[in-house]
Amino acid sequence: MTSIADRKIQLEARRDALLGRLGGIKTELETENERDWEELATQHEDDEVLEGLGVEAQTELRAISAALARVEAGTYGICVKCGDQIGAARLDVLPYTPFCKECAE
Repeated sequence: MTSIADRKIQLEARRDALLGRLGGIKTELETENERDWEELATQHEDDEVLEGLGVEAQTELRAISAALARVEAGTYGICVKCGDQIGAARLDVLPYTPFCKECAE
């Protein structure tokens, strides 16, 4: 069984990876190159994909921050809705989830 300390390390590592990814996305979006119209259209599509990835990363970062706050508060692994324990298998898949399987459905 994974300890809360191990989960915290896992969450912090994922947070750091997401922050790195967001930095790369920001850099890529800020890069301006002179291109012809066809290349600009392709770049615009690429930018939309990058922006979508950035939004997903920010959403996951908020969930990770909330999970780390629950670790500090001593409530990590307890469903915020019903107060039951969140199963270890669920936390293995979604270590930042605030809900047990039943409340998430």
